[in-house]
Amino acid sequence: MPDTVYDFSATANNGETVSLADYRDKVLLIVNTASQCGFTPQYAGLEKLYEDLQDKGFAVLGFPCNQFGGQEPGSDTDIKSFCETSFGTTFPLFSKVAVNGKSAHPLFKFLKAEAPGIAGTKAIKWNFTKFLIDRNGNVVKRFGSKDAPDSIRGEIEALL
Repeated sequence: MPDTVYDFSATANNGETVSLADYRDKVLLIVNTASQCGFTPQYAGLEKLYEDLQDKGFAVLGFPCNQFGGQEPGSDTDIKSFCETSFGTTFPLFSKVAVNGKSAHPLFKFLKAEAPGIAGTKAIKWNFTKFLIDRNGNVVKRFGSKDAPDSIRGEIEALL
């Protein structure tokens, strides 16, 4: 049974396997993203947080997902190109994953169990759900799609 996010690995956007233990001692914001969503402009806010706080030990980890309205139909290459071109993203992007259902990535199964949503629901409701992780790899809080990146900055900074 995993204890922290450091117990997981994921496939980076470039196809390489990345151990989340590589992010040990950092505060993380893990986000399921999509390129064709009403919340897609949040990429800009996520990048701003990353640029402003990475030197203090913070990282955003983006996990594209096509489970909500088919809003992430592109390939990993298409997604990376879109994010860099449209929003200037430099934070780590991972390969497209499922976040709900039987095929959900084990990391997201863990995140949902550690930080259930409203009324204890484990399912992720939509794109740009955010999970805040402390420097010890513990899930601190879940934020919904409507929580803009700048609105949670104070909670991130409190962990830095």
